Amino acid sequence: MKVNTIGKLLLLVLVTITAHYLVVCSSSFLHGNNTDMLSLLDFKDAISLDPQQAFMSWNDSTHFCSWEGVLCRLKATRRVISLNLTSRGLVGQISPSLGNLTFLDSLVLTVNTLAGDIPTTLGHLHHLQTLRLNNNILQGRIPSFTNCTELKVFHVAFNNLVGQFLANFPRLQMLQVSGNNLTGTIPTSLANITTLTHITFSYNHIRGNIPSEFADLSSLQYLYAAANQLTGRFPQAILNLSTLIGLDLGPNGLSGQVPPNLYASLPNLQILVLAENFFLGNIPSSFTNASNIYDVDLSINNFTGLVPATIGRLTKLSYLNLEQNQLQANSKQDWEFMDNLGNCTELQMFSLSWNRLSGHVPSSIGNLSNQLQKLYLGENQLSGDFPSGIQNLHNLILLSLGANHFTGVVPEWIGTIKTLQLVDLGGNYFTGGIPSSLSNLSQLGWLYLDSNQFIGHIPPSLGNFPMLQCLDIYNNNLNGKIPMEIFKIPTMFILKLSSNILDGQLPTNIGNAKQLVHLLLSSNKLSGDIPNTLGDCESLEDIELGSNIFSGSIPASLGNISGLKVLNLSANNLNGSIPTSLVNLHLLEKLDLSFNHLNGEVPTKGIFKNATIVWIDGNQGLCGGVIELHMLACSVMPLNSIRHKRSVMLKIITPIASMVSLAMVIFVLFHWRGKHKRNFVSLPSFATKFPKVSFNDLAKATHGFSTSNLIGRGGYSSVYKGKLVEDENEVAIKVFNLETRGAQKSFIAECNALRNVRHRNLVHIITACSGIDSNGNDFKALVYELMPGGDLHKLLYSNQDREGSFDLYCITMAQRISILVDVADALEYLHHNNEGTMVYCDLKPSNILLDDNMIAHVGDFGLARFKVGSTSSSQCNSSSSSVAVMGTIGYTAPEYAGGGQVSTAADVYSFGVVLLEIFIRRRPTDDMFTDGLNIVKFTEISFPDSVLEIVDPQLLQESEETPVVLKETSVNVLLPILNIGLRCTKASPGERITMHEWLLCYMESGMHISMLTE
Repeated sequence: MKVNTIGKLLLLVLVTITAHYLVVCSSSFLHGNNTDMLSLLDFKDAISLDPQQAFMSWNDSTHFCSWEGVLCRLKATRRVISLNLTSRGLVGQISPSLGNLTFLDSLVLTVNTLAGDIPTTLGHLHHLQTLRLNNNILQGRIPSFTNCTELKVFHVAFNNLVGQFLANFPRLQMLQVSGNNLTGTIPTSLANITTLTHITFSYNHIRGNIPSEFADLSSLQYLYAAANQLTGRFPQAILNLSTLIGLDLGPNGLSGQVPPNLYASLPNLQILVLAENFFLGNIPSSFTNASNIYDVDLSINNFTGLVPATIGRLTKLSYLNLEQNQLQANSKQDWEFMDNLGNCTELQMFSLSWNRLSGHVPSSIGNLSNQLQKLYLGENQLSGDFPSGIQNLHNLILLSLGANHFTGVVPEWIGTIKTLQLVDLGGNYFTGGIPSSLSNLSQLGWLYLDSNQFIGHIPPSLGNFPMLQCLDIYNNNLNGKIPMEIFKIPTMFILKLSSNILDGQLPTNIGNAKQLVHLLLSSNKLSGDIPNTLGDCESLEDIELGSNIFSGSIPASLGNISGLKVLNLSANNLNGSIPTSLVNLHLLEKLDLSFNHLNGEVPTKGIFKNATIVWIDGNQGLCGGVIELHMLACSVMPLNSIRHKRSVMLKIITPIASMVSLAMVIFVLFHWRGKHKRNFVSLPSFATKFPKVSFNDLAKATHGFSTSNLIGRGGYSSVYKGKLVEDENEVAIKVFNLETRGAQKSFIAECNALRNVRHRNLVHIITACSGIDSNGNDFKALVYELMPGGDLHKLLYSNQDREGSFDLYCITMAQRISILVDVADALEYLHHNNEGTMVYCDLKPSNILLDDNMIAHVGDFGLARFKVGSTSSSQCNSSSSSVAVMGTIGYTAPEYAGGGQVSTAADVYSFGVVLLEIFIRRRPTDDMFTDGLNIVKFTEISFPDSVLEIVDPQLLQESEETPVVLKETSVNVLLPILNIGLRCTKASPGERITMHEWLLCYMESGMHISMLTE
């Protein structure tokens, strides 16, 4: 009886305890579910825009585990383990409440517009394995994820995150932080995460180099470090990463040679990108051992030598970019790589542009892969006929042969490559007519035939292109009329036919070209009226019709083109008044109506208020306008025929008298220069006079690089004067600041330039030093002959003369012309007489140095570029790589601002600015040059009637020691000199004279006067 009672009592207790346990557990589960739901709702509330209605299901009618993007655990627990709302267009912030989803193992919010910081609460998610927040606009620093011990994927690329590059992920496999604003160096502690397979931190601001500790990352497969600020030699730790599949180190500031055993050490490599660094030497011979590689980009470095002949072993290669190096090929043996490249049957893109290839392209180019889509051979020294083997490349989409020395006719078979979308043949010597078969290329979008020697008519069949966007036939010998069919192309937005001998009238159907943005037809023989229908081209931004023989009035309809930025109608036979409708062109940046026969009052409203963008010189009948245009008031216009005849006589007599005066100056100048110039001094090689100089030698020569020896400082370097051991003459020592991005490349560029040039008007280099300093850091310096006269900038703007007064030091007319001729000699040599045309890129007074005899020498070749030909690339040319050239503000040609390519014409522009500066004695960056006014425009406004008001007053008051002939003719000489300066600074590169033409003009003038004297 007692046993039964006790048993019942125990059973009652057990039931009570079990019930309590179930209640507690149930309460716990409900609490967890409720927390997850509330956290999700907080996240929803932080989103301000949900364009795709991703949150439509997030309501009380369904359980939160069924909400879009939400994934829960087993039904028994119903806890959120995954939240994925990729590409939903969400706008807002990430709620910190997501940190309460304690069972969350995957959070994916990629490709939205989420802003604000990454919540620190996410670092408390102990179960989190995948975090993908990439492609948003998140800001702030990356919080610590040390407590997320299960985290394997961390992807926050392409946001706006800042701060140091952190490495607090204990078991991470994939780290992707590219496309942010991270700074600092790569933490060595990252090497402790031996589970890492992916490290990508491209497009940040990371400094230093890859730590040597990375050699311990035995599982690493992908290392992408492109577009940072890495410096130093090729990271040796990489050679230990035998598992590496993808390596991207460019662009950065890495230098030196690529290890010859690179490819042997990385047998699994499939992707190699070393582009845009400072690597030099030959392409490693082990290159062809990487049998699995399919993507190779070694472009924009300083690799030399030949392309390895064994490249054909890379049978999986699909992308090969070797452009912008110094690779060579001339003989049949040099071109052997092309014969073997046919084995790469999967090749789709191949570029060798911007190298030093020469001779004929072998016919084996036709054996390249049938899959080849893009072939770049532009910007070399290739010659001969159009490469016949290209006919076999039936799947080509892009063909670039521009800026070479090709000759002969373009074959008709080019029209059989039906897949072509871009053809660049510009900057060669092709002759004959334009092949009519080009019209068969129904997919063609860009056609560049500029700067050749094409003759005949423009084929009307070119109007059959259904998809053509850019037609560039600038600078040829084409004649006849512009086919009306051209303006029927529905997609055309750039038409460039300038600098030909086209004639006839502009077709009236030009108004059908509604999509046309750039119309460049200047320097032809086009005549008749400018069609009123041109005003129907509502998309036009640039109209260049200058230097033709158009007549009639300016169409008032041009005022309807609201987006117009440039309107050039100069040097025609236009008459009538300026249409008042032009005042409505509020976006106009340049209006050139100069040298026509316009008359009447100049408008004063709209764009005509800004005299810096309006050019109306050379129109005798115009009057009025804003005061800055310096026009006569309409009430005192010279209307009678006597004054008109007087004006005509002055136009004829003044230029003749000026040219005669200039010729007399040149004769005296050359006679004077002949007595004072030294004999030609050849440039010594680096190993002739001083075979070796060390850091210690240069430190001793400059008293430890003392500031008392400092004579100049530039963007990449500092220049000291000093004396080398066993030499009595002082030298100039240029020490490069290798911590500055670009200094290493500047040093290499200057070495490459100076080892190939020898001219009396170039600064003479004595030797170079490339080693290490006393602290074990890289050290690079160049040693030059010292120019005791300083630079032209100091001469022009020195505030103290030899007497101690504060008047500007007097520079005579003869000295100024002498300096100009010296500089012109140097540029003419670089452009026309050197092996491989060199573009100087940074001409300015501070780079023009003077010796004891006031002979000018051009120095500082840090931005110099070797280039084939002197033709400037067209503004729409996208087929070849370009080199971004900054130059110096005020001296840089306008086409560089628009991404134009390196050209000798840009050097001519800089020379023209220097010429004007020498005679006006105002810096091109003078405070007076604002709101569109520059030194060129300033001169044009005053030329020819008011030049005496703008030139250096000293030129009108030369001392008694000045030669009599020079003194008597100095005023008349100014006009032709400034006129030549203006010819050098034309806005269009094709309208500028060359340095050869500049000097030839001077020489012929001098010879003529000498014969008259005798």
